[in-house]
Amino acid sequence: MAAWAGLPLPALSPLRALWLSLAAAFLLTLLLQLVPPGLLPSCALFQDLIRYGKTKLGGPARPAAYRVFDVPKRYFSHFYVISVLWNGFLLWFLTQSLFLGVPFPNWLYSLLRILGASQFQGGELALSAFLVLVFLWLHSWRRLFECVYVSVFSNAVIHVVQYCFGLVYYVLVGLTVLSQVPMDGRNVYVIGKNLLMQARWFHILGLIMFLWSSAHQYKCHVILSNLRKNKAGVVIHGNHRIPFGDWFEYVSSPNYLAELMIYISMAVTFGFHNFTWWLVVTYVFFSQALSAFFSHRFYKSRFVSYPKHRKAFLPFLF
Repeated sequence: MAAWAGLPLPALSPLRALWLSLAAAFLLTLLLQLVPPGLLPSCALFQDLIRYGKTKLGGPARPAAYRVFDVPKRYFSHFYVISVLWNGFLLWFLTQSLFLGVPFPNWLYSLLRILGASQFQGGELALSAFLVLVFLWLHSWRRLFECVYVSVFSNAVIHVVQYCFGLVYYVLVGLTVLSQVPMDGRNVYVIGKNLLMQARWFHILGLIMFLWSSAHQYKCHVILSNLRKNKAGVVIHGNHRIPFGDWFEYVSSPNYLAELMIYISMAVTFGFHNFTWWLVVTYVFFSQALSAFFSHRFYKSRFVSYPKHRKAFLPFLF
């Protein structure tokens, strides 16, 4: 106990405060859903804001006025268009600074300082942030590809508030990654002056985890899309069916579990110790757990023969 007494608590920068607040909000929302019905008053608007897609069907009756704020779920692709463009933009600035010595633009540097970026950041490796930003960009490209060429969307909807949040989300995530880059003024500070010499074992482990999680998420999305196609690959309906195969044998929403694993792979790439990124992971955990909980409840209410051994989000646990 005494060995930890003198360690300073991590400073709560604006970005950390934001991710901590989001994580706490989704944790509270999840806990409220676990309360037995009838113990707390039900709010149709609140339920409409936290559900999307098929899970809106399992919520309370939606007043007709709420439908004014509906946005097609297929607009998910817009999130990834924004992410590919914005985070590609940030990756370009970071690449130029790392390899060509070009300083960050004043507006970007000022924005990062406002969000809480600091100089030299306790020895954080520039290579770690570079790899995580590359992972995020590649992840966005794959999800955009899936939205356009793999997923078969029904007439499901999301709330316009959720849509706006999704547009802003990947902008914030990219800025969060970039704010972890060690800076010397407007230039990236590279320990040892050689980026390749920063390579560590956790970079390799993070890459393996990222590829593994991404492959499983892609496979799960293919399984879901195939449920609405015939053997010739032609879409024949937009109904929901029970998915089987891969991680679906363990949980109802393996695509959400894979999303969490992707973010954990980035935490590993940061060397396990990046407090800011673990706050992002915590937010992703609770937000994906909430969505998985609703999805699991939907499947169980819709299909009498739904596999009883399946959990919602975490195999054998939840």
